[in-house]
Amino acid sequence: MIYDLIALSGPLRETSSIERNALGWISDAAGGSVLGHWHTEIGELGRVLILRGFHTTEQLARERYRAAEDRDPFHGNGLVRAITQDSYRAFPFLPAVEPRAYGGIYEFRTYFLKPGGLPPTLDGWREAIGPAKEYTDHLVINMIALDGPRRITHIWGFETIQQRFDLRRQHYAAGLWPPKGGPEQIDHATSTIALAGKGSPLC
Repeated sequence: MIYDLIALSGPLRETSSIERNALGWISDAAGGSVLGHWHTEIGELGRVLILRGFHTTEQLARERYRAAEDRDPFHGNGLVRAITQDSYRAFPFLPAVEPRAYGGIYEFRTYFLKPGGLPPTLDGWREAIGPAKEYTDHLVINMIALDGPRRITHIWGFETIQQRFDLRRQHYAAGLWPPKGGPEQIDHATSTIALAGKGSPLC
């Protein structure tokens, strides 16, 4: 599975319209499926995030061309000020994203890696996933960027922000998290909290 993470930026009070219009535009796609859609609450505000899955890079490429050649991509209607689309593949030992109710609060964490940092990052995560299951059961996916800077993006789902804080604190104290050798590979990182949109398969 190849993943496309779309970010649409616009006025704070128009994210619902941006999200609705974008999903309508995506419904005309020849391939791929919407796995989740959100609006940002903490971090860079005024953004709508949409995660799509594709079976082949050819399907993804066709959708990229469709967006590039459209005079009004994602039916922005003048509201969308910026569009980014990032391509990813999942960590090889993680299952594909499936619809699931996590609680509605999602964290998107992106780690920009130092050169050569991906192999030890993968090793650490592979070893940590099982022992930290109480925490990693909240992991939606961790993905390797296929374009742009060296980075990984992982998505987590929680019922509350406090649940997220408590789980991380408990697993740090027990030495189960973070994955061994992982933090040393990070050059810099970002984190965004987003709320699931109405009807999102990941909710």
